[in-house]
Amino acid sequence: MPLTFFRNTFAGNPLDRASDRRGDADWLSRQLGSSESLGVALWNGRAFVEKTKDGGEQIAYLPSRLVGELAGGNERLLFLGLWNETAVFAVDIEGSNDPAQGPLQGLGEFKELRQIALQLPDTDAAILATAKAMFEWRRKHQFCAACGQPSTTRDGGWKRQCPSCQAEHFPRTDPVVIMLAAHGDRCMLGRQEAWPKGMFSALAGFLEPGESIEEACARELSEEAGLRTISVRYHSTQPWPYPSSLMIGLIAEVEDDEGTPDQTELSEVRWFTRAEARGLLAGELEGVFCPPRMAIAHQLIRAWAEEG
Repeated sequence: MPLTFFRNTFAGNPLDRASDRRGDADWLSRQLGSSESLGVALWNGRAFVEKTKDGGEQIAYLPSRLVGELAGGNERLLFLGLWNETAVFAVDIEGSNDPAQGPLQGLGEFKELRQIALQLPDTDAAILATAKAMFEWRRKHQFCAACGQPSTTRDGGWKRQCPSCQAEHFPRTDPVVIMLAAHGDRCMLGRQEAWPKGMFSALAGFLEPGESIEEACARELSEEAGLRTISVRYHSTQPWPYPSSLMIGLIAEVEDDEGTPDQTELSEVRWFTRAEARGLLAGELEGVFCPPRMAIAHQLIRAWAEEG
């Protein structure tokens, strides 16, 4: 259920995940065959959408029976949950032939989720992000990690089980700390050489085993920019289905406003005053820009800039 505090793009999935019903194969079969149930389609990771009257985008829902036919079995099928009492399924279509020019012709078109996220209703973006992340996990975990044999899907697509050794495998989410370093009235952003020219963003890195969120934040700031962290405060999180991360947004107070890029992760660092950060968000600083508002990095910069 959506919550009331600050919510990033791809968060706020409105569906009841109904995890207690996933193991009931008969119930899932009845829901898939029901004329009232709905379906969502993805093709090679792209979302099936249609235009709204105001020029935006929205999920192009399909009859669940059609989704079942397109799936051709449980392997490409996912039970997403319930919208009130309506079951919602998703199908993962692969291949070079665009289904929008075939069995789904005239019903919508497939588009990259990252490109249309801000044109979608927040709830639609969250539903599609869930489906995308789950199908990415399925695609990369088709074999048992314990014995190497092919695994099969279970529990409406939310579990894989090995018929050989009976090992169970569940979806994984990789936690990532993403932090805005600040010292007094200045914040630091960095850039990687591979990014578009002039783009600066918050620093980020994967949380390692045996490490707290705060420790990961301090380690990454030290490794990438040579900064010593004094304190860490939480801002928000963002599900990020590229492929299956949870971005943990932080603002870190650091000891000084120096900082040196490590030339491995970062090629350059730059400090911004609050006024400059506001100009950066508004696109008013010549030659530099930050990630769009769909990214949690943008929201971290905005939260800090609006404090003063």
